[in-house]
Amino acid sequence: MSTPVLISDNGSVRTVTLNNPERLNAFAPAGFRALTKALDDAAADSSVAVVVIEGAGKAFSSGVDLRALSEPGADTADFGHAFAPLIVALVEFPKPLVAAVHGVAVGIGLTMLLFCDVVYVAEDARLRAPFTSLGTAPEAASSWMLAKVIGAQRASELLLTARWLSGVEAAEFGLAAAAVPAAGVRARAQETAAQIAGNVGPAVLATKRLLRQGWSEEARAAVAREDDAARELIRELGSFAQGFTKA
Repeated sequence: MSTPVLISDNGSVRTVTLNNPERLNAFAPAGFRALTKALDDAAADSSVAVVVIEGAGKAFSSGVDLRALSEPGADTADFGHAFAPLIVALVEFPKPLVAAVHGVAVGIGLTMLLFCDVVYVAEDARLRAPFTSLGTAPEAASSWMLAKVIGAQRASELLLTARWLSGVEAAEFGLAAAAVPAAGVRARAQETAAQIAGNVGPAVLATKRLLRQGWSEEARAAVAREDDAARELIRELGSFAQGFTKA
């Protein structure tokens, strides 16, 4: 198996690359744990000022690896046990997070962007919050954070319809800072990360804290509500969502 996450440093900018390109960087438990560790390590490393998240191959992330989840003998509970700490790591990450999104960003591939401070998306990227089409509830505090980021009407449309969102729309909606040609999305993210890293570190950290003031508590409360809703849907429907609820 390939390493789920690749790490590289350029000065004080650390790039975390999701590395499951054969499955469009879909997440199995090992991937969730690897990204959580990468974030925790970067948070604790005083030499890291900014983190860029990108995807290897043709996509940013297609979300949960549904094929792995549906395989005979798959430990669905393990998906949830690995997923929950990742959301905590994203909620609590103290340094600027920059994302470079190309290809598809589905499920957690989309919802993790809500925790990123600056997002650049390829113009031809396609994003989707597929939860209602899968018979489960929104995840990763997206039931609260998506409305916070793009507004209640747009969040309701995307979550209720589960429709695809183009990269251009993502920027128009405010989910991304800009939509750029796919060939330049990684470079744009790196340029911005380097610019942030060149500023006064304590001021950068203080600014992020101020911008995100109160989000942690609201996000945690939203996650708890989403967990409850997912459990209720399991009782009503039965669903792969059981992999995302706490034991």
